[in-house]
Amino acid sequence: MNRNALYVVIALLVVGVAVIGYQLYQERQKPSGVEIKIGEGGVSIESN
Repeated sequence: MNRNALYVVIALLVVGVAVIGYQLYQERQKPSGVEIKIGEGGVSIESN
């Protein structure tokens, strides 16, 4: 395998790890508990 192909593989791995890390970060930022919304359709209660 030549060096350019090796660099491409390493770059893809780094990008993949970064994407997975970002998704985990976003998942942990979601609030937990009860969410109450009041809108035109009435009252909505959701538990997380």
